[in-house]
Order: sequence, then structure tokens, then C-alpha cells
Amino acid sequence: LATLAIGPETDGSIVCPASINGIVGVKPTLGLVSRGGIIPLAHSQDTAGPMTRTVRDAALMLNAIVDYDADDPAHADRPEGLAEDYTAGLSNDALQGVRVGVIRSYGGAGDNPDVEATYTAAIETMRSLGAEIVDEIEIDTRGMGGAEYEVLLYEFKADLNAYLEATGAPFSSMEEIIAFNNEHADEVMPFFGQEIMEMAQAKGDLSDASYVNALETSKRIARDGIDKTLAEKKVDVLIAPTNGPAWMTDHVNGDNFSVGSSSLAAVSGYASVTVPAGHSHHMPLGLSFIGGAFSEAELLGYAYAFEQATKVRKAPLLIP
Repeated sequence: LATLAIGPETDGSIVCPASINGIVGVKPTLGLVSRGGIIPLAHSQDTAGPMTRTVRDAALMLNAIVDYDADDPAHADRPEGLAEDYTAGLSNDALQGVRVGVIRSYGGAGDNPDVEATYTAAIETMRSLGAEIVDEIEIDTRGMGGAEYEVLLYEFKADLNAYLEATGAPFSSMEEIIAFNNEHADEVMPFFGQEIMEMAQAKGDLSDASYVNALETSKRIARDGIDKTLAEKKVDVLIAPTNGPAWMTDHVNGDNFSVGSSSLAAVSGYASVTVPAGHSHHMPLGLSFIGGAFSEAELLGYAYAFEQATKVRKAPLLIP
């Protein structure tokens, strides 16, 4: 319905809607794209990236938004020799000879037969394109999710308060927003509450030992999960289903999604690209290519070769 867009992601908010809408999404490495203007959730994971119909459009858009931002602390770690043109590696042969690691430990693995069938077909497509498939990769992420959530609560409070103060917003703190919502609950919270903001508000500052330890733990588990797997399995890229099909909003039970694989790239701060891979009862399904830090150029090449071989994307249907 749109040619291109920019999405912000903390954990899944580019790749999840991209997958569900049958488009391409690029979650860049932290420090590749400026975060100026983004209302923050958590500075240790927040980034922004392209959401487009095709991989080539995503690469072109990345060319336009990759720039050094002296005001963004994450940009201090940018390496020398970043890609100058993200379309340069877009080739139908980009998967030839590439060792592809097949993750089997993603969230909700095996829960959806359409997802599993699409994943199996995607693997066989890559094999036919000359990729060497390294299957049954299990990545131990025990402890990562809990530590990540602790980090997000602490940073949500600190980062939002700093943003509100710096921008002269009508509310100067998360505490004021919570109070406003309580005073106007019938209007602004007819279905859901604000438990996450209240949990964040109860946290201390970013010098607390629980925050420091959670940040170290989450980053270490996620980065080791990617870096060590790439090195020990001698693979060039990791793949996983991005999501299950879109789900209905449930005002009683909340979210009811079955599959998700965004956290490794999100928590580590590394790169991932999702590309359309199939459908479940007309609902799009995506495939994620996950790599190390600043691997966007390679990931876009792999995604392009897969996209060109499959041509899965369909224009949206207006189904009653």
C-alpha cells in the first residue's frame, strides 16, 4: 500500500510487521542509522530501518539513511570501511557457495505447520541456489529474555524522561503520563492498562546494579549466540522464520502470536533482514537472514537472491 517506509525497532518492530505485511524489512546494526527523532524505548536496542516492497528498494533506502550522527553515542563504534552502496552485492548468485546456518531454536518452533512447511521450502530453495545448508543449529538463549526485559524497563523510564525533557513535550516525565492516564482511564485505556509503564516507573536509575548486570547478561548471551555460532559452525549467515501469520487482536487474552525470531539480532544490536517467504491462508510469512555486526551488505545480497528465485510477494488482498 506504500512504496517505502521507515520503521523503528527495539525488538521485532521492523521485522515483525514487515513479515506480517509481506514486505522486506531491514533491522540495521546499532550505530549504522541515526536515531535522532525517534521516541525512545531502550537506547541499547533502538534503531530504525527500511520497510519496502523489494530488497533492491530496501538497499536503495539504506543508502539514503546511512550517515554518521555525532549526537548518537552508538555511532562511536562504527568501523572503517562500511559499504558505500548497498545495492552493489545484489545478485541472483549471491547465495552460491554460502554456508547457511538453519536455526531450529527460534521461539514457537514447530507450533505452526504452515510456517514449518514454508521454512523447509525456503531451505531447499537456497540449496538449489548453491548454498551449503548447515542444519539443526540450536542457540542457547536461556536467561536472555528476562535480562532483556529488565533492561527495557530501566531504559524505558530513563530514555523517555530524557526525551520528554529535551523536546519540551506537554508531559515532562513518565510519572506524569501515568497520572494523566489514570485520571482519564475510561477514555485512554478502554481495553488495556499501563502495567509496563508502571513497572518501568518503579525502577531506579541506570547506575543500579540490577540494570548493569542485566545489560551485560543480555548482550553477552545474544552476541555469543550469533558470533560463536557463526565461527564454530563456520557459517556465513543464520536463518529463521520471522513470524507466524497475523493474529487477531484479543481484548481479553492479549497477543496470541506463535512464532518469533527477532530477539537475537535485537538484543545483540546486530543486523537482520526479513524477506517474504510464503503464505498461510493468504497471510504472509517471512524469512529472516541474521548476521554479525554491520553485515547488512551481505544479508541484503542473500535476501535478494532468495527473493528473485521465489517471487513470493503478492499485493495485499482486501478480504472481508
